[in-house]
Amino acid sequence: MAPVEQDALAVREQLFHDRVRECIICALLFASLYILCHFIITHFKKHTDFTAVHDDEDAAVNRIALWLCTFTLAVALGAVLLLPFSIISNEVLLSFPQNYYIQWLNGSLIHGLWNLVFLFSNMSLVFLMPFAYFFTESEGFAGSKKVGDPALVPPCPPLCGSLLTQLLQGIMARVYETSVVLLLLTLLVLGMVWVASAIVGNDAASRQSLYDLWEYYLPYLYSCISLFGVLLLLLCTPFGLSTMFTVTGKLLVKPRLLEDLDEQLSCTRFEEAAVSHRI
Repeated sequence: MAPVEQDALAVREQLFHDRVRECIICALLFASLYILCHFIITHFKKHTDFTAVHDDEDAAVNRIALWLCTFTLAVALGAVLLLPFSIISNEVLLSFPQNYYIQWLNGSLIHGLWNLVFLFSNMSLVFLMPFAYFFTESEGFAGSKKVGDPALVPPCPPLCGSLLTQLLQGIMARVYETSVVLLLLTLLVLGMVWVASAIVGNDAASRQSLYDLWEYYLPYLYSCISLFGVLLLLLCTPFGLSTMFTVTGKLLVKPRLLEDLDEQLSCTRFEEAAVSHRI
């Protein structure tokens, strides 16, 4: 093999190993965040929501919703910690530029983490959170079998079907209903955004059809949702700070550094003299 081919093969091999290392690091980081968020949600959730459900189908639906919410919280926590992680990794690389064991903190890893967080945050915002809500509220279309209801499940021999098959049928009926409701909601939101853009803008580009959905309307919808989140943050932050300071003021004891002890003693003597005079 020629030296040029060996060099090209070594470069491809190095790129392959770097890619595998980045995938492993991303998977380990997300697994750690997922486990942490699972403990957080299970600590703050009500125990009657997921454990005291007598219907197997409802319990399975609640567990799936719990997994989706845990995934969304892990993505949100990763988005919050991504900027400090980038700053710290940059400082570490600048402090130890020749250290072999920290060379995995490179720009390719940070760029890949940013892309994954952006992708998963959009997916969680547009699909996972609405799907989890509508999935817990769904009951299946009319005529679908429901586990645990003997009136809807016809009698059959033991070999005809199992409880697992009936459970999957009930869950799939809810999945179908949730998908239809989510599709209708998506069409409604996209139509409202399209009409709003056509009303606000006066050029021909604002009145174009929905063929450029990926390049025009989805970024515009993401910008509208981000603007709504920023406005909600600006509205809720003052109330949260005022509530926090109110609760803190009630719990903490105010210091008495500027009080005059002689004045308090004289007031106490006058009160004692008044009480003695009344007696």
